[in-house]
Amino acid sequence: MLSDLLLVRYGELALKSPPVRREFENRLKHNLLEGFLREKRECTLSADHGHLYVQTADAEAAVPIVRRTFGVVSVSPARVVPSELASILPAVADAADVLLPPRARFAVRARRTGSHSFTSQSLGAAAGAAILERYAERELKVDLTHPEVEIHVEVRGPRTYLYTQRASGPGGLPLGVGGKVGALVDGPRGALGTFLLMKRGCRAYPLCFGAGEPLVHDVLQVFDPRIVLEGASDKAAAWAALKERAVKGGWDGVVLDLSVEEHAAARDFFGETVIFSPTVGLSDEEVARRWSDVVALLQ
Repeated sequence: MLSDLLLVRYGELALKSPPVRREFENRLKHNLLEGFLREKRECTLSADHGHLYVQTADAEAAVPIVRRTFGVVSVSPARVVPSELASILPAVADAADVLLPPRARFAVRARRTGSHSFTSQSLGAAAGAAILERYAERELKVDLTHPEVEIHVEVRGPRTYLYTQRASGPGGLPLGVGGKVGALVDGPRGALGTFLLMKRGCRAYPLCFGAGEPLVHDVLQVFDPRIVLEGASDKAAAWAALKERAVKGGWDGVVLDLSVEEHAAARDFFGETVIFSPTVGLSDEEVARRWSDVVALLQ
């Protein structure tokens, strides 16, 4: 499908009060523009409630930039047509040409926002009929339960967006709307805990040793290139450095991969500094699974 732009969805930002939502949306736009600038790509942004629209020279090639931007729930390369059946139906049939081999099972998923002369259900039925009529010789079949190919038609006011893929983003809040946290990263558990605080909008300042360095360099720095790779000789040295920097750097807390039994000792050591342990209730298997999901966002 030819792509005119990227349709970018965000989630919980839209639930905030209007002033907070505007602030968070502006931060999300800023972070997206920074990402495109780092990749030396030009783009323009526009928005409506719950969506951003990114226009760039090669929309599909720019998907990875958007996928690693906190606050983004998902992104789709999309084709744009006017919200009239006379425009939508031929465009859907055109898009289906390269997607549907003979005897393929497909579904058209239609959604609609605004006032139009058709319903979402009637639009989906009409679009499916247009495909069946155009490619009658292929013996295609509509299958709404287990389709091999899905074509999405999203009508938003005067413009309609056609797309076939929905690439996941990290979700959460835009980086920079939260506070600043230090973090100890010596393996996947520490790296995941740091990522989860970044997902809440926090800037992270990790110290790493052992297996932590490649996790910071290969993953966390990709999500936030401002992260500086710093090492420590061991856990004791890392704790001491984090405690000192928490005060000097005005951090809002530190991220530690603690067990329940270790919390009392950490509380005594760090004093008034807030301690975050977002992975404390996760098994090693769950940490590994969730970290692999994080890494998949970069692929």
